[in-house]
Order: sequence, then C-alpha cells, then structure tokens
Amino acid sequence: MGSAPAGGKRVHLNFFETACRGNHECSGQWARPGDNSCTKGSLDYYINMAKLADKAKISVIFFADTYAGHAVYGGNMDAILRSGTQVAQLDPLVIISAMAAVTKSVSFGVTGSTSYIPPFPLARTFSTLDHLTKGRIAWNVVTSWSEAAADAFGKDLVPHDQRYEIAEEYMEVVYRLWNGSWADDSVKWNPSTRVAYDPARIKKINHKGQYFQMTGRHQVHPSPQRTPVLFQAGTSKIGSAFASKHAEAIFLNTFSPSQAAKVMSETRSAAAAIGRDPHSIKFFPCIMPIIGKTKEDAEEKYKKAVEYADPVAGLAQFCGYTGIDLAPYPLDEPMDLSNMSQAMAIQAVFKALSASQEELDQPWTPRRLGMRMALGGLHPCPVGTPEEVADVFEQWVAEADLDGFNIGSVTNPSSWEDVVDLLIPVLQRRGLYWLDYDVPGGTFRENLLGQKELREDHYGSSFKSP
Repeated sequence: MGSAPAGGKRVHLNFFETACRGNHECSGQWARPGDNSCTKGSLDYYINMAKLADKAKISVIFFADTYAGHAVYGGNMDAILRSGTQVAQLDPLVIISAMAAVTKSVSFGVTGSTSYIPPFPLARTFSTLDHLTKGRIAWNVVTSWSEAAADAFGKDLVPHDQRYEIAEEYMEVVYRLWNGSWADDSVKWNPSTRVAYDPARIKKINHKGQYFQMTGRHQVHPSPQRTPVLFQAGTSKIGSAFASKHAEAIFLNTFSPSQAAKVMSETRSAAAAIGRDPHSIKFFPCIMPIIGKTKEDAEEKYKKAVEYADPVAGLAQFCGYTGIDLAPYPLDEPMDLSNMSQAMAIQAVFKALSASQEELDQPWTPRRLGMRMALGGLHPCPVGTPEEVADVFEQWVAEADLDGFNIGSVTNPSSWEDVVDLLIPVLQRRGLYWLDYDVPGGTFRENLLGQKELREDHYGSSFKSP
C-alpha cells in the first residue's frame, strides 16, 4: 500500500448525498447527458449508489436533509423550482432500510431536527434503523435555521442561541431513552422461565424540563449501538460548544486546511476541557473533486460542468443559506453592499471564496457568486488527474490532521464512479485509504471509533441504566 502520511493515518471517505431530485451543491447538472439525478425518486438510484459505496469500502453515505426549500431569492421559490435545486426531497430515513439490505458494511447518516421532530419518535426511528442496519446508522443533529421550515411545521423560528438550548435538553431526553430505559440484561427470551423482557430491568423515563415533558419507556429494545453515531456541524460559539459535548463526528464547511485545523483545534480543546478524549471526535470537510484520467480529461469535465451550471439557482441557494435576498442586484454588475446591513457577512464570504481561487482581483457580481455556488459552493473543488486530486487530499490530511472527507458529486453517477475507479486506487497506493473496513460487517461506531456504544467519557454514557 505504500507508507501513509500523518503518522500512518488512513482517512475515511464518505459520500455526501441528498434525497432531492437534481444535484445538491452543483445546480443545473441534471440537464447534461448521462446524469441520473432526475431518477432520485426511484429506489434503484439509492440501491445502486449503496452497492457502489459498499464495494469501495466507503465509510458512510451522509444524507444532508432540509425542510421546505429555499424561498429567499426574490421572495419566492421560483428559481429553486425551475432549476430543480434542493426540491422534491424524499425522506432519506425511509430509504435507508433498502440500502442496508443490499450492503454489508457501509453506514448511513441522516439529518434530523431537534427543533421540529419530537424526541420520542426520533429515538424510536433511529433505534429501529440501528437494528435493521445492524448498527450502521448515524444521526446528523441539526437545530434548523430557516423561516420556511418553521412555517412548514407551524412553529415560530426561535432565536439562534435558544435553538441550541432546546437541543441540549432534547439530547438529554434521547440519551435517557436510548441508554437509560432498557438495561443490557433486560432482554431474556428464556423458554424455561417464559420471560421475554424482564420488567424489573426496564424503566420509564420521566422528564419534565423547560422545553420537553415526557413519561414513558423507550419503545425499542437495545439496538447494536444504542445511540447512533452523532454528527454535528455547529460553527457558532454556542454551536461549537454543543459539538464539543455531543458530536462524535463533525462536518466541516471550510475552504482551506488552515481553516479546518483552527476549527478542529478549538473543538478538541473544548472537548478536553470537559473530560473527553479530544481525538475521539472525527472531522470531515466536504470536498467536490472533478477527476479525469488525464489533465485534459479533467479540464474537459470541468468545462462540461461550467456549461450546464445554473448561476441563478446557485444564487438562490446562497440566499437560502444566508437569508439575504440578492435578487435586486443586477446579475452582471459588481455588488455595492454599502447599504446592506449584512455587508460584512457577505464580504467575509467573498474573501474566503477569493482565497480559494486564482482570480483574486475580479469583482464579485451576483452571476459570479451564483456560478461559484453552482459549481460546489463553499467547498474546495479540485480539478485534475487522480494523482493531482490525491495530492490535495494528502495536503489536507498533512496540514490539518483531519480524519476523512465528505465527498460531494458534481454529476451522478460518474462523479462517484471516478472517485471509486480513479481516486481510491491512488489513495490506497499512498497508504491513505484502507483495502478493507477495520470490522467488515461491523457497526459504524466500531469502524469509526473501535467500539459499539458511546465511549465512557461521552456525556450520553452517563445516562446508561445500571
């Protein structure tokens, strides 16, 4: 395999996917010949992706999910609907069982909101999936930030920091359900005593807090992991504190290795301060490579992506993420943000985007911003041969000491196939990627952290029934 950098570290590779028709981060690519994004309404799409991921020893298929869609640009969803960008979103939780049935080791991570899904049914759903996948499930914990989502659930959008206060109490409830309701020895199925489950070893959870009240037993017997592997992506001060306390894996939205290293250092320091092993938290930036067999092939694929990119859809995406309507600005004129209250936030994004590109002196127009968003958005998007793209992966690992990558696709299925057929063999030769899972057929946490259940130093373990 060759010698691995960063002390012999081998990285995890994850597929970053959505269950919405059309691409998630590369608007417009569904229109190009050979792209199958329009078939995301069929089970075959997900089954084929799962088989490819399992064959390639991918760690997890990470399903990013949102509610209600983006209705900020122009005050409506017209641009989003016309472009097929992050709309027609299936519920990925429903799809996982079918994907698990045709795979052995690849795991599945799914977004679930602490703002809108009551903790009792969420706990049951993830326990069910943990059973059916034999422990190959993860929960991406989000607090939900959009007005559209709040409207769809008939709720008021609460302030940012309060959403994390709610999430803190939410986590206490689900930890009690997953770890404190059924004892390890509660499951008997003893023919001689005719006892299936020992009532003395199963207790009701009684929770009366500021935001949640519930009394009842967890509805599902202990699953392989009990608690799904916990993903999180908070970047604010309170969000980072939440992640350092609860997350086992963190999804990074960073442009450079230095940015990633800074976030990782701060999070690990915060985790260590509350008694956690800082290296038990794994970090995964998103990256969207365009890989060709030759340099010319890669450049041709990039040109094809530019040809089909939809800058207005990308702009509408950006507006949805930020809550800032840029529709009044002419598409091809430099943006004058002097009268905009959010000018500093926008300028910070421009600065970060410029630092990741060669055209540092070009003015930012809405079209340029939209095109950048339509070609991978806020993530690094290296273009090159397998060796050149592997160099970028290796640079991130060497400089940031991260644990793996969430790999987004530009066009489906060829982006995934290029990763599997072209990139992974190079990473394996360099010792950056394994030839097989550490625990083939094992749980996600076993392959990520070396054990089935939460570590003893994780806050959720303190709720385990004696």
